[in-house]
Amino acid sequence: MKETILNKATELFLEQGFKSVTMDDLANEMGISKKTIYSHFENKTKLIEESTSHLLNSISAGIDDIRELHKNPIEELYEIKKFVMLHLKDEKSSPQYQLQKYYPKIHKIMHTRQFEIMEDCVLANIKRGMEHGIYRENLNIDFVARIYFTGVTSIKDLKLFPVNRFPIRKLMDDYLEYHLRGIITPEGRIILHKIINSNEK
Repeated sequence: MKETILNKATELFLEQGFKSVTMDDLANEMGISKKTIYSHFENKTKLIEESTSHLLNSISAGIDDIRELHKNPIEELYEIKKFVMLHLKDEKSSPQYQLQKYYPKIHKIMHTRQFEIMEDCVLANIKRGMEHGIYRENLNIDFVARIYFTGVTSIKDLKLFPVNRFPIRKLMDDYLEYHLRGIITPEGRIILHKIINSNEK
């Protein structure tokens, strides 16, 4: 039952936001009593803590699965972006903003873990891209990995990128293209254009 509650809570948090969803909402949605929820999670903060950890574990496992397919590095980044967007349900309710505002300690822990997951993935991706000759050979790998992470987290700032002007799906596509155009070789550009053209069809 704990796993079922965790899955449903994570789904609601992503759809409506961490602050917006109450324990009553969760109980009503699941057709169970609040007492049942509290028998597994002592309070909402604990539920959010476990929910964010559960979500990151799922995303991390999914990214590992994609990496094991050994696609070319440019295609790999697009596959990971697509998977993460699907898992986060396009972040329609800006849950990360609510998490940062109302649960800053949990947000800080999540941010650190996100960096650890992404750093390993992006560093490996850049190295492979350089070996394949589709990323420039003179890249400062650590700098590129960190600037990429900084950008991915910064574009979720609603004050900088309000959703009505920057729909999240388009914003992520634009950012990934921006990142890649700064590091690819002419050979990499051919691959990038093929992916962009196929995505537009």
